[in-house]
Amino acid sequence: MGQGFLQIALILCIVVAITPRLGKYMANIFLGERTILDPIMNPVERTIYVLGGVGKQEDMTGWQYIRAVISSNLVMGIIVYALLYYQKFLPGNPNGLVTIKWDLLLHTTISFLTNTDQQHYLGENSFSYFSQTAALGFLMFTSAATGLAVGIAFIRGLTGRKLGNFYVDVTRAITRILLPISVIGAIALLALGVPQTLAGTLVVQTLEGGTQYIPRGPVASFEIIKMLGENGGGFFGANSAHPFENPNGASNLIETIAMICIPSSLIYTYGVFANNLKQTWLLFWMVFIIFVILVWITASGELQGNPIVNNNLAIEMPNLEGKEERFGWALTSLWAVITTATMCGAVNGMHDSLMPQGIFSTLFNMFLQIVWGGQGTGTAYLFIYLILTVFVTGLMVGRTPEFLGRKIEKREIVLASIVLLIHPIVVLIPSAIALAYPISLSGISNPGFHGISQVVYEYASAAANNGSGLEGLNDNTLWWNISSSISILVGRYVPIISIVLLADSMSHKQQVPETRGTLRTDSLIFTSITAGVTLILGVLTFFPVLALGPIAEGLKLASGS
Repeated sequence: MGQGFLQIALILCIVVAITPRLGKYMANIFLGERTILDPIMNPVERTIYVLGGVGKQEDMTGWQYIRAVISSNLVMGIIVYALLYYQKFLPGNPNGLVTIKWDLLLHTTISFLTNTDQQHYLGENSFSYFSQTAALGFLMFTSAATGLAVGIAFIRGLTGRKLGNFYVDVTRAITRILLPISVIGAIALLALGVPQTLAGTLVVQTLEGGTQYIPRGPVASFEIIKMLGENGGGFFGANSAHPFENPNGASNLIETIAMICIPSSLIYTYGVFANNLKQTWLLFWMVFIIFVILVWITASGELQGNPIVNNNLAIEMPNLEGKEERFGWALTSLWAVITTATMCGAVNGMHDSLMPQGIFSTLFNMFLQIVWGGQGTGTAYLFIYLILTVFVTGLMVGRTPEFLGRKIEKREIVLASIVLLIHPIVVLIPSAIALAYPISLSGISNPGFHGISQVVYEYASAAANNGSGLEGLNDNTLWWNISSSISILVGRYVPIISIVLLADSMSHKQQVPETRGTLRTDSLIFTSITAGVTLILGVLTFFPVLALGPIAEGLKLASGS
């Protein structure tokens, strides 16, 4: 028990140590200051800007930024759909895989385009090496860079700067952050045993005289951007529980750190932009404490094990169902919370086998979306809650709501409300429809309280652009592919539009001087209120489904029935 919690603590200490360094580095990149990669990347980026017809200093308005996001994503989506559709005619297909059905292909394209990577297929049986790398791998970089660019544009607007240029931000996010770290990480994973080959499936004869087919491919390069970009889509169906994606404790450590390093560091990046590191650390520790509590809830549940199994066997043992022995209950619990907190969605164990405490924590992460949140967008969501807290507390104490010296008015509150309201809409409404009509219920493997969790988890994962799932749900059907695609699209682009417009509005406001009546947002009291408002809004919105799902299941198990 002690060793498991010690492993968790050591990983979290590494995260805390990395945060200010990577955060400062990302701030320097997007503030246009000198970085270590300037000699290499400056000529490369200038070439990209010339070929793309992008002027480096051409700042965009809010609607220009939004049009750039939508149009570029639309073009990339069409290209990737075509590549996947015609994969049987393209190179890099040693196993001769053909085209999958249209609704699954559409869902897959939308899912990877939006940084969701929700998979209703088995990668080794569905897509060629070319499709996995040139199509899906390409979207892993661009979707992560899109979210990062939107997050940076939001931070700029919040701190009174112009939004910047979307194409420049995406380029620098890839060339300065995602690509360099991915190269180093892929080499490290390769050294630890993750394969990187274009050879086809290996056919071997077993000791019993049978034939075994061992799929492989260019996994190392795919795996690292999957984790670093918070994509989560696995090269194999077993995802990071597969020994070729995550063979040992060292690879698990690298992938865990890669998953959380950018979203945790972006809070520090904001502090550099705002020149207010005090507020940065207050917000960081607020999120960190919520995160640690959820890890403790999950890990304690897995350590205690299934009471029915333990009572029947008259022993006390952790819940090891759906877990890899090389990771155990502790690292699987930590991973489950991190992957849903960061909106990565990769798994190193079966979430469907988690105890109800773990399902509660993973769902709660996807409901809040700020612990630590999606690539770039999670930081924006955090400050959306902060803006609402400023507005509420300002009204309570009779002070004008201001954030960083800029007034919070009707337009900002409307846009912030849209960001927070759209998520429950695209989670709860399709969940209710799915549970009400038999056409979708055929995919539920457990019709009890756990079945409710399976359905809600599917749409929460889609709307939060997470991609993980309770895989007891048979989700590769027309209903699940189309309905979850709608939740993915609405859950991705409506908040992005609102976030950019809110940032644009804040960037045009005149900064008013601070007075004795100004509500300070960089205090421990205000940060505590923000935590309370965030948790209350999350609980009030989603408590009924939590009560009918993991909470009810946990009470049922505790009663021994």
